Amino acid sequence: MKLWPSLLLGCSSRNLCQAPTKNPLEGCPKGTILVSATSSSAHYKTIQSAIDSLPHDSSSHTILIEGGSYFEQLNITRPGPLYLLGQTSHPDDATRNEVTVLQAKANNATYPDNVYASVLIVAPTLNASLTGAGPNGYPLPANTPFGCKDFRTYNIDFRNVAAEQSAGPSHAVSFSMANGGFYFSGFYSYQDTVYVGKNGSAYFYKSVAAGQTDFLYGFGTAWFQSCDIQMRNCGGGVTAWKGTNTTFLNHYGVYIVDSHLAAANASIAPSMVGMCALGRPWNSNDHSIFARTYEDASIRPQGYIEWSSPIDNYTLMAEYKAYGPGFNRTGRIEGGIDHLLTDKQYEPYSTPAKVFQYLDGTFGNDKWIDKAYYPK
Repeated sequence: MKLWPSLLLGCSSRNLCQAPTKNPLEGCPKGTILVSATSSSAHYKTIQSAIDSLPHDSSSHTILIEGGSYFEQLNITRPGPLYLLGQTSHPDDATRNEVTVLQAKANNATYPDNVYASVLIVAPTLNASLTGAGPNGYPLPANTPFGCKDFRTYNIDFRNVAAEQSAGPSHAVSFSMANGGFYFSGFYSYQDTVYVGKNGSAYFYKSVAAGQTDFLYGFGTAWFQSCDIQMRNCGGGVTAWKGTNTTFLNHYGVYIVDSHLAAANASIAPSMVGMCALGRPWNSNDHSIFARTYEDASIRPQGYIEWSSPIDNYTLMAEYKAYGPGFNRTGRIEGGIDHLLTDKQYEPYSTPAKVFQYLDGTFGNDKWIDKAYYPK
């Protein structure tokens, strides 16, 4: 099956396919698979059964999911492009998504690894997905194949509802050894919400990421463009990143760009003023940058904080032209951890093309990102 041109070059056809209509597949590419928990005309009633029907090869496939809640764990191991579209009347608004995938699991020594508690898992093998313990985590086995070269979601929410507070790692997504874009999607949990693992490259556009403790974390490379980062309370930091010898192939790390960082709602905001950290270093190779991002009053004056790992010349916990009541230049300087980057210092990290350098096992570029939603 050929790639769907509208997903690569524009959004009008995508919007037509996603619109709720009498014929759900109207405007969709030929061969699109329809999932619905209630419609008798759907090909499958669960998302995972539709995924399982696909060949394990390099062919490209699209799955349209009708509105509703799906209580299941999704696992994607195939290498070929896979696009999951959530049916919606508001394709450019992640806060009005009509498709939700839910699971209620947290890892408090309950499971062998954090990945078992994830709502969505994208990785070629179980071993490739494992977080592991300690500053270097689970060692990536030699000869591990690369996974999905182009995975995308549009207008789908992933919610881990294990508890209404941090109760152990509870991923909304676990993403390793793959390339993927998440557009107008939502990721909700409290602890370790978004995990981008070893050699994972993930691009988030106008999506929502919500959590309390280290809720953007991992080894890989994640770019959050024009996203809504919601702090559901303060715990640890917003970010907790770390590097290994597999991640130096990229400008690995987490980049929150042109985004909005704030308390999740007005009722909890007063109790969080000056209490939340931008992040803490999971190991000395932590790379995280908040660039041109609004920060509300929840952020501590010093920005980032220390953790158990030492900070050395490889550590980069930084901001670039951050603004808002949570940005305190004097506090950042006095804290001595936060790097306030100049234009020249930020330039090597200034676009996705400069950050995503590693593609399906060879040096490549960011061609898997939907260019309709590339930073302007």
